[in-house]
Amino acid sequence: MNDSGAITQLLKQRAGGELRADGELLQLVYAELRSLAARHLAGERAGHTLSPTALVHEAWLRLADDDSLTPEDRRQFFAIAARRMRQVLVDHARRRDAAKRGGPLLRDQVTLSSLVDDRPDGIDALALDQALSRLGEHDARKVQVVELRYFGGLEMDDIAHVLGISRATAQRDWEVARTFLFQALA
Repeated sequence: MNDSGAITQLLKQRAGGELRADGELLQLVYAELRSLAARHLAGERAGHTLSPTALVHEAWLRLADDDSLTPEDRRQFFAIAARRMRQVLVDHARRRDAAKRGGPLLRDQVTLSSLVDDRPDGIDALALDQALSRLGEHDARKVQVVELRYFGGLEMDDIAHVLGISRATAQRDWEVARTFLFQALA
């Protein structure tokens, strides 16, 4: 059985209440989750206090604690994992801001090349989260496309499959969302 099939099988076992499935699933997906975490952190400010390992562990705890999550396959699992990592980074940034004294935190300079060429490059997690929230007020699906593409690293075909839309629609949503975020973060 390939990794994708094994992941799907373990997800079904986990949904069925098999306790050992969590441990086996983590072993199978850990390297890919760590790579995803490193990609997230590459876009954070210099001197970030979270390591890829810490980000994976915190996101995994959130995944494991949420019994309502029942991803059907590898794609959905990594989409959910990417969303949890984003939440960890946003929560971390909020705690950092709350700990600062003497007024609001001066933001790191926001660079937008990552929204143009799909590479993280210094985008502030809180600013991006706020922009995504504003986008979500208008179109929640576009936010999902951004989460899957930018945070999850999924390709357009995978995004279309996860969201149940055509590849062309996913691509259009990505283009519109990037334009919106570019303007919001500029």
